[in-house]
Amino acid sequence: MNNMFEELKIEDFQENIFTLLNNDWTLITAGDDKQANTMTASWGGMGILWNKAVATIYVRPQRYTYQFLEKQDTFSLTFFTPDKHEILAYCGSHSGKDEDKIAKCGLTLQYDENTPYFNQARLVLICKKLYWQDMDPNHFLSDDILKNYPKHDYHRMYIGEITKVLVKK
Repeated sequence: MNNMFEELKIEDFQENIFTLLNNDWTLITAGDDKQANTMTASWGGMGILWNKAVATIYVRPQRYTYQFLEKQDTFSLTFFTPDKHEILAYCGSHSGKDEDKIAKCGLTLQYDENTPYFNQARLVLICKKLYWQDMDPNHFLSDDILKNYPKHDYHRMYIGEITKVLVKK
């Protein structure tokens, strides 16, 4: 592990998940040391499920990161300081299929075993996939939700066990 980070016990994790996702956003990153991709997310959750600390993410199938999530058993969620918000906006509006947006944004990949994350992060969650399920519009209980899917491109939900919490020293 990079010596710029230290591991935090999950019990000592004190961040507000609503602020982290809704205001700060996160980069979902998956891949390996040969190829990785990242995307910005502001939807997700954290909690306890199956007696494990978990993070839940949602990724549309047309996103380039989707194929990396499908191939790998792990992914990371990286959170940054507010001065990096422009980078997250860029990573959310440009595809790694079209360009090396990681390099273009000046981000440096690090690895926890084979799970990619970014050296510039202030907080990293390393997650091991436990479950996935495709969103089914027949199960939406409010028609208001459908406005998020004008192209009927429903998200795939991934639940990952948070195996490590890394904080910048």
